[in-house]
Amino acid sequence: MRKIVFIVEKTDTGFSAYADDFENIPAATTADTLGELKTNALDAFNTIAELKGLEEANIDDIVIQLDLPQLFEYYKIINASALGARIGMDKTLLSQYVNGHKKAGPKQVQKIICGIRELGSELASLELA
Repeated sequence: MRKIVFIVEKTDTGFSAYADDFENIPAATTADTLGELKTNALDAFNTIAELKGLEEANIDDIVIQLDLPQLFEYYKIINASALGARIGMDKTLLSQYVNGHKKAGPKQVQKIICGIRELGSELASLELA
């Protein structure tokens, strides 16, 4: 099955999301956490799929998509300056992306996401004494 992308927006009480192909798949949902949001998005999609006679999805088919400002807002623990230095990106440029003053192109977004994933993998493999 193809991936079903849900665009996420941060709200005062949690998150909301809607299918990026909303005209054809009018599925939307809300949740307190991103994990819950993905489950709710699956339920919302499958409700629409059933009504439209489409193939139902599973959790791996659902993609939750944040933009860079939302990512850094939600994960405040990620220091944009330190990440920029780690991935070889000018900290001023990354700051402009994070603050929404500039929109990163797909290549830059991929570089940032790869850096965050590498950091996550590195942290996951650590053992503390």
